[in-house]
Amino acid sequence: MIDVLLDGFDVDPRVRASARRAAPWLERRDPRSTAVRARVLRAFVDEGIAESDLAGTTGYGYDDAARERYESLLARVFRAERVLARLSIVSGTHAIVAGLDALVLPGAGLLAANGPPYDTLRHAIATAPYSLVSRGVRYAEVPRTPPGETDLRALREAVRTQRPAVVFVQRSRGYAVRASLSIDAIGAVAETVRGAAPETIVFVDNCYGELVEEREPLEVGADVIAGSLIKNVGGGLAPTGGYLAGRADLLERIAARVFAPGIGAKLGPTLGFGRAFVQGLFYAPLVVAEALRGLDFAAALFAELGFAVDPAPGAVRTDIVQAIRLGSRERLIAFARGLQRAMPLNARFAPEPGPVPGYVDPVIMSNGSFVGGATIDLSCDAPLREPYEMYLQGGVTAEHATLGAVLAANAVLQV
Repeated sequence: MIDVLLDGFDVDPRVRASARRAAPWLERRDPRSTAVRARVLRAFVDEGIAESDLAGTTGYGYDDAARERYESLLARVFRAERVLARLSIVSGTHAIVAGLDALVLPGAGLLAANGPPYDTLRHAIATAPYSLVSRGVRYAEVPRTPPGETDLRALREAVRTQRPAVVFVQRSRGYAVRASLSIDAIGAVAETVRGAAPETIVFVDNCYGELVEEREPLEVGADVIAGSLIKNVGGGLAPTGGYLAGRADLLERIAARVFAPGIGAKLGPTLGFGRAFVQGLFYAPLVVAEALRGLDFAAALFAELGFAVDPAPGAVRTDIVQAIRLGSRERLIAFARGLQRAMPLNARFAPEPGPVPGYVDPVIMSNGSFVGGATIDLSCDAPLREPYEMYLQGGVTAEHATLGAVLAANAVLQV
């Protein structure tokens, strides 16, 4: 397979040999994927969508059957009482900040359970103009342990003393040297918070983790989850959007913030995109499973070449992100440029590092997805700062991720 994929490409013999040794990881199938597929299939069977439901509406979007059916499907998949999934929520960060803004009133506390969240979200919470903190929200963080895990003892004490309105949990790693959280780890956080302050809301950033494990965070004690529709659950087809899911009373508060009090979630047109959302969710388990296969190969390839990787090949994955420690600014840039050569769009572009709103350091990224920013498609990004880790994401086919990883490795070895 490796030689077929690399036919016609000028690849360093060291990379080609390492790729051949890493190739068996492409045959690995995550044993959890069957349960995930069964969950989504059952949701579709139980929902009973008709083709006429997918037409959608324009304007205000009253009585939009596509929206209602899609949100009901997501509720079944996430085991949520209610879901708010809309085109007008344009990113995971947008969904999270809207949810936090609705649930943490001025003067109340917001506590990050596992260290600072990813850069853009922390900026929106604490340092940006019009941030939550600037409007009177009390914000604090519980540092992670030296190995990068959630410090449950410190979290329990912080919740007891601060009595925050919301404890925020980031499931994926972000741009940090830390492990992504498993569903069991999220359950331990929720149990810790409940034991210290039962009234505190547990809010989980679910981005990059959907449909990777057999369960979702709402099943282990989370009250609200949020994420992007153009990552895992979009299946490569959703054109935009974000979601929030969880307790019905909390989702009503959030809907009043996103739209208007008294109107809530009763409007929002799908503009004819209902079919793409519903079909994307149907394909999503397959796409996520393909991404996990491709990331296992990438981890094995770069480990063969002597780079530190996390997760290790074959390790239990909790999201669709692979960290590769490259060790220098020049290698980060080379990786992104090599990966770009494998993209279905803009393959002849050469990524350059540059400023990104919400990030202190310049960021280098590679992306050639058919939907802008859809990181379920193969992509990578990294801030240009120590320890110079690259974050490789997604891949709707394992073969695409394989080719991209090889071309990225080839570029890195030329530095």
